[in-house]
Amino acid sequence: MALVSADTKIAELLNELHQLIKQTQEERSRSEHNLLNIQKTHERMQTENKTSPYYRTKLRGLYTTAKADAEAECGILRLALDKIAEIKSLLEERRIAARMAGVYSDTDPPRKTMRRGVLMTLLQQSAMTLPLWIGKPGESPPPLCGAIPASSDYVAKQGDKVAARVKAVDGDEQWILAEVVSYNHSTNKYEVDDIDEEGKERHTLSRRRIIPLPQWKANPETDPEALFSKDQLVLALYPQTTCFYRALIHTPPHRPQDDYSVLFEDTSYADGYSPPLNVAQRYVVACKENKKK
Repeated sequence: MALVSADTKIAELLNELHQLIKQTQEERSRSEHNLLNIQKTHERMQTENKTSPYYRTKLRGLYTTAKADAEAECGILRLALDKIAEIKSLLEERRIAARMAGVYSDTDPPRKTMRRGVLMTLLQQSAMTLPLWIGKPGESPPPLCGAIPASSDYVAKQGDKVAARVKAVDGDEQWILAEVVSYNHSTNKYEVDDIDEEGKERHTLSRRRIIPLPQWKANPETDPEALFSKDQLVLALYPQTTCFYRALIHTPPHRPQDDYSVLFEDTSYADGYSPPLNVAQRYVVACKENKKK
């Protein structure tokens, strides 16, 4: 029943999103006429080689209108982004509810039956679809945007992906990519599943052994302070694996769609680090251990 109501709500939100996209296009078409007027006015000023009070007044009015048009379009786009976030949240709730009921889909099969390549593709898609933080002018990026850590009282939700420090079979400890199953407020401990071995072994871990992953990508062009800087020590997901290893930031992202370039600690190389490898913002977190092993 819950799945049906979620489907209905998602359908309603998709319809609302469609209407907002149409409004965006209408707003853009309306503003294009004004932008063309601005361009033509500048061309006339260049032809006449003068800036008269008439042109100054006219341009002031045109630019005021253009600013208002841009703000109106921006407002609609923000509403659309909110709808997308709500849809993604409902899809995640539906996925968790279906999994608890033992119902799986082709896009979310049981990890135990999932081919390695499929899991790697899903992780890549998760990184690509991580939303970009788009704040209002003067607004600071929130916790869990890029390199900004979670607040001290933050509790990861069921279904959230985290870096979890667990004991391996050989007794060594390692950071793995895991999914939160539950959090016990009495014991302050999480139950998490290894993303690579769901259902095989469940880990009960204290808060200090959990690092929530970013929920938004940081935009290097507007919020560079929300990114890890060059030579900063981090934990990064090694490509084609589900384990996090210590690494140095080689190059931060330059554009919103860019990955980090990182140097993983590796004693097989003379300088102790691997060649640069790309890792998505989604899978780079602060390293809790500062000393090099």
